[in-house]
Amino acid sequence: MEGHVVKATARYIRMTPRKVRHVADAIRGKRVDEASAVLMFIPRRAVMPVKKVLMSAVDQAKQAGNFDLDNLYVKEIFVDKGPTLRRSLSRARGMVNRINKFTSHITVILGERE
Repeated sequence: MEGHVVKATARYIRMTPRKVRHVADAIRGKRVDEASAVLMFIPRRAVMPVKKVLMSAVDQAKQAGNFDLDNLYVKEIFVDKGPTLRRSLSRARGMVNRINKFTSHITVILGERE
């Protein structure tokens, strides 16, 4: 990979991208240990998948072996929209309402500070 970065993604997370972005915005640009500490105190369901992807990226850096783990930081984190699951709900007089269940793709890119 170009210029010492590690990338991890989680796809098809059953949560709306808008809700996950609130959590992603809180850790963007922070050091990995600081980001992990911040995630512990955010009272949102979206914290779990974001933390999982962050830890996956850290593990990849450990596997690579050429990273200083103390200097790792969240270089980029973004949440993209995944495919929408369309469900239906029966209503009165034979009608149907559609319910959209949104999914997200979370991408975390860790860099190394000099």
